[in-house]
Amino acid sequence: PSSPEAVSERRLVSVLFADLVGFTALSERRDPEEVRELLSRYFERCRTIIERYGGTVEKFIGDAVMAVWGTPVAREDDAERAARAALALVQRVAALGEEVAMPELRLRAGVLTGNAAVEVGAEGEGMVLGDTVNTASRLQSIAQPGTVLVDDTTRRASEAAIAYEDAGTHAVKGREQPVRAGVALRVVAGAGGARRSAG
Repeated sequence: PSSPEAVSERRLVSVLFADLVGFTALSERRDPEEVRELLSRYFERCRTIIERYGGTVEKFIGDAVMAVWGTPVAREDDAERAARAALALVQRVAALGEEVAMPELRLRAGVLTGNAAVEVGAEGEGMVLGDTVNTASRLQSIAQPGTVLVDDTTRRASEAAIAYEDAGTHAVKGREQPVRAGVALRVVAGAGGARRSAG
């Protein structure tokens, strides 16, 4: 329930969705306490990375995480921050898999930048709503394990600092226009393209 002082307004945001691939199958073969411990370590790492890149964790759903940039504070480089965070999450989960002897543990992520209805002044869940959120979730669901898919807007806003590979266009459920996607490969420069080497 939103607080009485919450006001809804449209804002440009970058939304990140990420989830663990094959986690249900992996967890069936493990002790429930061990699974709970692993999930809490995963959530803690997600929160740390997302906050380091200036994002806000909107919610954890099962083994998925949703985060947003652009509210409550909006910055010029929100899309780039979200894409950097997604790449860092993929690397961190692979490392976590090695640590806990689950080398097949992988994360996949989707990042989408667009307008969304934002509850300003709202606490907790339901802060960001709309097509951007739904499409980010769908983008994540078609990403390959261990990869980050972004939409064209995110790519254009961050390609000075991140290398991408074209991933074609995808029909997305509930959306008339197909989404043109790119796979984020790696960070190639500092913020905004600073210190980028030619070639």
